[in-house]
Amino acid sequence: MAIAQTDFAAFYRRSIDERDAFWAEQARLIDWQTEPRQICDYSRPPFAQWYVGGMTNLCHNAVDRHVSERGGQPALIAISTETDSERVYSYAELHREVQRMAAVLQSLGVQQGDRVLIYMPMIAEAAFAMLACARIGAIHSVVFGGFASSSLASRIEDAAPKVIVSADAGSRSGKVVPYKPLLDEAIALSPHKPQAVLMVDRGLASAPMESGRDHDWAALREQHMDAQVPCVWVESTHPSYILYTSGTTGKPKGVQRDTGGYAVALAASMKHIFHAKAGDTYFSTSDIGWVVGHSYIVYGPLLAGMATVMYEGLPVRPDAGVWWSIVEKYKVTHMFSAPTAVRVLKKHDPEYLRKYDISSLQALWLAGEPLDEPTASWISGALDIPIIDNYWQTETGWPILTLCNGVEQQAPRFGSPGKAVYGYDIRLIDEVSGAELTEPNQKGVVAIEGPLPPGCLQTVWRDDERFVNTYWKSIPGRLIYSTFDWGIRDADGYYFILGRTDDVINVAGHRLGTREIEESISGHAGIAEVAVVGVADSLKGQVAIAFAVPRDAASVEGDAARLRLEGEVMKQVDAQLGAVARPARVLFVSALPKTRSGKVLRRALQAVAEGRDPGDLTTIEDPTALQQIKAQVG
Repeated sequence: MAIAQTDFAAFYRRSIDERDAFWAEQARLIDWQTEPRQICDYSRPPFAQWYVGGMTNLCHNAVDRHVSERGGQPALIAISTETDSERVYSYAELHREVQRMAAVLQSLGVQQGDRVLIYMPMIAEAAFAMLACARIGAIHSVVFGGFASSSLASRIEDAAPKVIVSADAGSRSGKVVPYKPLLDEAIALSPHKPQAVLMVDRGLASAPMESGRDHDWAALREQHMDAQVPCVWVESTHPSYILYTSGTTGKPKGVQRDTGGYAVALAASMKHIFHAKAGDTYFSTSDIGWVVGHSYIVYGPLLAGMATVMYEGLPVRPDAGVWWSIVEKYKVTHMFSAPTAVRVLKKHDPEYLRKYDISSLQALWLAGEPLDEPTASWISGALDIPIIDNYWQTETGWPILTLCNGVEQQAPRFGSPGKAVYGYDIRLIDEVSGAELTEPNQKGVVAIEGPLPPGCLQTVWRDDERFVNTYWKSIPGRLIYSTFDWGIRDADGYYFILGRTDDVINVAGHRLGTREIEESISGHAGIAEVAVVGVADSLKGQVAIAFAVPRDAASVEGDAARLRLEGEVMKQVDAQLGAVARPARVLFVSALPKTRSGKVLRRALQAVAEGRDPGDLTTIEDPTALQQIKAQVG
């Protein structure tokens, strides 16, 4: 039940002004073997230690504690439209499978503190492996399935896993992606060699096994069917996992997460942000290779006693109604996706949104990239449920900005991810002077005063110096965490993210956020999607170039049609932002190059537009998109 309209402000203020008392209350949402003796140790800024002295276990809180009360309730719903398979695991069944996986990992030599690298498609065994690591105090590092060998090798070298868990193959749009050759090459490239590789055979691709190193999951599972593996209680500050941020160059940057703080942060978010309750069903369309998959496919929903949907497939296969059929069948109450996916659906027949009974769905949360107002308005009208944007990072592990509907029902504002979430002491900072900007609608860097709340990164894996220098020293004269995003805050406390600080372009002395230009262009009825980059210009320093996907390819057939639409787009930007923001060119393309998580590779677009090598593109979903753009740019 929502509380009085003024209470979120008080709730938020208490989380900042009475930090330890507030987070001590949230700690009651999970089980502790030993209660913490100190809520937050911030004696060595910017390093924060949460729930010092407390002993807990992430798997116990996600699985074991629910078995007695709701053992027969669905816990994990594994669906693959790629292999036409569905399997529902109850909490009791999940409990047994996780213990089998834990026993297998222990038989391969995994102990508390060891790393286990998980290179898996979206199948139930991937969740078993994550939870099994948490169960025995091992540290997992999930790498997106199908990641290129060179990038995988650098992560193997950095994490130094004792065991790697993988599968013969994944599948995307009906196309099998063999994993074993990629994995074998990565191990060959890496100076670190795992002691063992555990393979799940899906029957999709041949996977030659290396004698003595590689082991078949099904065979080992058979040996441990009755395994009873107790949870290893670990210090709250014990690392739970390493997750490498996408787009890193050179040495990988591993976000290191703790155990107790993360469990509390997620449990609190399920209550206060998502207004979820045990027995509800959560469907996140992300992947376990990304932070959303960790927090809101595997751990968060299970901590709350919910059923969680793990989905392998596309939003439009077999048709654009597949997600809504899942909502209907499993009575999904909470859904989490990305704006990119919504834009994909927007291109398809809207009848798919009306074909299924989605009355169970309470809201749709979107994150991963800025949600533009036209997209938000369209999906809001199509679904007739609240569309709630949220903004956060791999580093934080849970939302920084959103609406906390479990505390107070607040109206979303399209174009804004919402207000500062409890626990985050957010400031807008002038990047030059370091001064705080306190007036409404002033543009600054979104920053967070330390300590970061529970659940955020402890440090960069094995590189404390990099943690400090990267995140805490970019703003002059202040030790403050930078999100590296521009933002403004209106008079009511709603934030608007304007794009990365390194995506700001300087046109003839005018600083422009590419996000603002994109927002204007995306509002044109003929544009389905757009990315704007700054390109070097001998006269103006930089000019904006827009890469736009037309809603109807026929609208740009022929020079006259293309010039007409380009002119309309430029006129719209002129009218909304002024002539200084008008792109020098609007290039029409059939698709934008994106990572597998749906983020547009703007730096690659910029490099191509400037005639430079776009660099490492191992995370790109469809290389042909960039090749076509290269050909067009010439």
